[in-house]
Amino acid sequence: MMKRMLALTLALLLALSCLTACGSKPEEPAETPAVEEPAAEEPAAEEPAAEEPAEAPAEEIQDTSKVADASDMATPVEVLEEGMEPVPASALKDGIYEITVDSSSSMFNIVACTLKVENGAMTATMSMGGTGYLYVCMGTAEEAAAADESSYIPFVESEDGLHTFTVPVEALDAGIACAAFSKNKEMWYDRTLVFRADSLPLDAFADGVIATVESLGLADGVYTVEVTLEGGSGKASVESPARLTVQDGAATAVIIWSSSNYDYMKVDGVRCDPINTEGNSTFEIPVLGFDYKMPVLADTTAMSTPHEIEYTLYFDSASLQVSP
Repeated sequence: MMKRMLALTLALLLALSCLTACGSKPEEPAETPAVEEPAAEEPAAEEPAAEEPAEAPAEEIQDTSKVADASDMATPVEVLEEGMEPVPASALKDGIYEITVDSSSSMFNIVACTLKVENGAMTATMSMGGTGYLYVCMGTAEEAAAADESSYIPFVESEDGLHTFTVPVEALDAGIACAAFSKNKEMWYDRTLVFRADSLPLDAFADGVIATVESLGLADGVYTVEVTLEGGSGKASVESPARLTVQDGAATAVIIWSSSNYDYMKVDGVRCDPINTEGNSTFEIPVLGFDYKMPVLADTTAMSTPHEIEYTLYFDSASLQVSP
C-alpha cells in the first residue's frame, strides 16, 4: 500500500514540475546590439542637365528663287574684246567725260553715260533706256541675292525722267559684273559692262599714257607704220603698213580700205573725204596718237541706206620706219 502511495506522490510531483516548466517564460538570450546600418544615402539632388549651347546660326541661305537662270534671260553678248587691257583711273586726267558702255544684255540698255574721274577713282552715271530695274549691285546675281541691302544701288530719276544708276568703275576696257534687279520679275539678272576707253577724247588721258609725235621724237618726214582695224562686223580691213606723214609736229596716215563702199570718215569730229575716185576707198586722216585704239567713224554705202560705223585704228609705234 505504501509503495502505491509513494508512486502516486512521485507521479503527482512530476506532473506539477512539468506544468511549472511549461507555464514560465523562457529566458530570452541577451540581445546582441544590432550593427547600425548607415542611413540610406539620399540621392544627391539632381543636377540640372548641362544647357546645350544655342545652335550656331546657320549660314544665310541664299534665296535662289531671286536669281534668274539662263532660261529667264536673253542670250548674253560677249562685250570684252580680245586684246583689251584694263585702263585704270591713274591713266586719266580728273574730269567728267561722256563714255560708251557696252552691255552684255540688250535688256539692260544704257542710252548715255558720264564718267567722273577724281582723286584716282572713277564712277559712272548710266542713263537707262527704260524703267524696269529698281537696283543694281556690283558683282554677280548670286552675290547680290545674298548681299545686305546696304550694298544695293537704287535708281535716281533724272530731270528728263530717265532712271540713272551711279556705279563705281574699277577700270575701263575690263569686264565688270553688275547685277540688276527687275521690278516686274523681282529677280536679279547677271550683266557684264565694259566702259570703253576708246570712246574718250584724247585729252582725257594723262600725259605719257598715249604716245605722240612729240613723245616719240618723230622728225618731219614720211614713214610706214603697222595699223590694225577693229570694230564693225569684223569683215572690213585696211592695208598695213600704212603711209604716215609727219609735218610740223602733226601726223597723218593714208588709210586704204578693203572695199569701195566708204564715202567719208570722221576722226575726232572732223570729216575726211576720199582722196581717190576709183578703187578701194582711200582717206588721209589725222593720227591723234600711237599705241592706243583711236576711235574713228566710217560711213558705208553698202547697206540700203548710208550708215556710220564705229571702228578703232591702232598705230603701232614700234613698227615705225622711215619710208624709202
